[in-house]
Amino acid sequence: MQDNATEVTAAGIARLAGVGRAAVSNWRRRHPDFPKPVGGTETSPSFALAEVEAWLREQGKLAEVPLRERVWQQLTGHPEGPAVALVHVGCVLLLVQERPTVWLDIGAGSDERLAAKLPGVLDEVLAARFGREPVNAADTVNASGRVNTSGSVNTAAPVHTPSGPQLLPSAPLLRGAAELAGKLGARQTFEFLLGRYLDAHSRQYTPTPGELAGLMAELAGPALTVLDPACGTGALLRAVEARPHQTLYAQDSAPDLVALTALRLALHTRAAVRGAVGDTLREEAYPDLRAAAVLCHPPFNERNWGHDELAYDARWEYGFPARNESELAWVQHALARLADGGTAVLLMPPAAASRRSGRRIRADLLRRGALRAVLALPVGAAPPYNLPLHLWVLRRPDRTPVAPEVLLVDTGAFAGEARGGPDWQAVRDAALDTWRAFTRDGQLAERPGLARSVPVIELLDDDVDLAPARHLPPPAAADGVEQLAAVRDDLAATLRLTAGLTPPPAAPAPPARWPLTTIGELARGGALLLRTGALPGAPGSTAGTAGTAHARVPVLTDHDVLAGSPPSGMLPESDEEAVLTEAGDIVVPVLGGGSVARVVDAATAGAALGRNLVLLRPDATALDAWFLAGFLRGTANNRQASSYASTATRLDVRRLQLPRLPLDEQRRYGARFRALDEFEQALRQAGRLGEQLLRGMYDGLTDGTVEPH
Repeated sequence: MQDNATEVTAAGIARLAGVGRAAVSNWRRRHPDFPKPVGGTETSPSFALAEVEAWLREQGKLAEVPLRERVWQQLTGHPEGPAVALVHVGCVLLLVQERPTVWLDIGAGSDERLAAKLPGVLDEVLAARFGREPVNAADTVNASGRVNTSGSVNTAAPVHTPSGPQLLPSAPLLRGAAELAGKLGARQTFEFLLGRYLDAHSRQYTPTPGELAGLMAELAGPALTVLDPACGTGALLRAVEARPHQTLYAQDSAPDLVALTALRLALHTRAAVRGAVGDTLREEAYPDLRAAAVLCHPPFNERNWGHDELAYDARWEYGFPARNESELAWVQHALARLADGGTAVLLMPPAAASRRSGRRIRADLLRRGALRAVLALPVGAAPPYNLPLHLWVLRRPDRTPVAPEVLLVDTGAFAGEARGGPDWQAVRDAALDTWRAFTRDGQLAERPGLARSVPVIELLDDDVDLAPARHLPPPAAADGVEQLAAVRDDLAATLRLTAGLTPPPAAPAPPARWPLTTIGELARGGALLLRTGALPGAPGSTAGTAGTAHARVPVLTDHDVLAGSPPSGMLPESDEEAVLTEAGDIVVPVLGGGSVARVVDAATAGAALGRNLVLLRPDATALDAWFLAGFLRGTANNRQASSYASTATRLDVRRLQLPRLPLDEQRRYGARFRALDEFEQALRQAGRLGEQLLRGMYDGLTDGTVEPH
């Protein structure tokens, strides 16, 4: 299966060997026999994967390239680029899933036979799943993979059958992907590769976190026809509850995204999948569609959305959007594509609820009963992560009387700690509970600080400001005072504990002259196991690929380790096999230049290791975990093991040093390091409680719920 033409970058070599990129640079300098670059640029060279694999194995740095990694490197080294390669892989994985015996027959021959026979069978499978006619004998496929037909072109075909010459360079990759599918399943294999691809090109895409996509789908409710007019990588349609005879419609201006989304959906669900390429606002693909639900994460603040050429478009039932109100154009497009009584859920920037340029459209949406709810999300729910984005829930008015009230919900209190993202379970519970109660009764009893249903007439003032926080009453005063008292008591108890944990005066001693060893030497000698994290740590870093199979597995991120907080990420279904932590492991961040090492306790054990973390699992008969963690935190130790770039510092964990000491002496040091860790945790807790008390006092004094005694 090995493809000798596959190239790998320095970052790929580091991933293969489980080391930092600085280690790869050192190997190139120190080993004359290190493979020479075969491509790339002077600053970012690429190397032949086969040569690199052989060198690593000779050096004892690699036993065998995992199949996942081999397939990934072949995909990234594809001559037509990873996006084209991923489409080819998706087509074959769909064939493997739909007609496994056909693949076994085709895959048994040479690469040339594979490339010659694949187009015909792929065309049948793609036509069946995406609702188009197979390519006729008179039709051809051009260099970009599009069909030149003898008749008319079906512009709604989301995936075009690649030709034999296009598939031939992909043959080793396709065989590897099919082999990987035999171990993981076709859907899981595609999710893994797609997740890696999106993570590697994260700046090109705006992800919709899986938790948010699931919430939006639940707010819309079950539906047989669902449209996403800005589908991206398909996170929203993938979150839709599956139903018999269901059809999913997708459109996006990027052809690669439409193809990847269509393949992703076809592998994930038995629903009919329809996809189209085009600028939705200018060239909508489904003008006659009346969907039961529309889900949309539109591009924000887009000025070139078609303002000049779309002035007389029939979709602007509620008013012609201003040039800076592209989001209100998407809102009206969604309403235009809904069936009577259908529901649309759109992710919106908070400014869309209050900009003066959009107040007339907002007012008409309210008067005609189209806007049913505005839900403010916590900071960090989706990019841009520094803004508390909104969800707008809309319904196309039918013959029922217009509802006189609108639901406003603010879930900002569930933002979570540090940079771990929101408490999604709390957000989901609050949003769905209030929405379902409101839709059932037509109104909602006031829930201070969280939600209320507001009469439409109350919102129809000069501003038509729909920001929930401006219309919700503050939390009950009595509860607020009681909560502040509880925080104060907790702070006092924590400060007493901190005083008791304060280290005793330091006893002076001459500088030690211990014999030293390194983490790399200990790993080679079997005294510890070294593993590298490769999962996106923060929620949403894989463009909304979180899946149900691993939804309960938390991820320990580098931010969690730095902040001393619990695991805050969630394991994406798309990614590779997770490295799960165990009690007594030491976890070290490799970015940032800090001297940090965390010993995993029973509460954290079982969490997956996130990106930019290295896990050390010591042999308890040779190394004490706390002794190891303590010496890894030495400032001088970290400085000599770090490499520096223009904007970041990276730690080569293998170069970190520690003294060779008997196990009993290690445990004596370890006990002291453990006591320091307890003191550090108490200080952090005191800081958190102090900030909470201060904020509560400021808020109470300024809103009149606390007396200035």
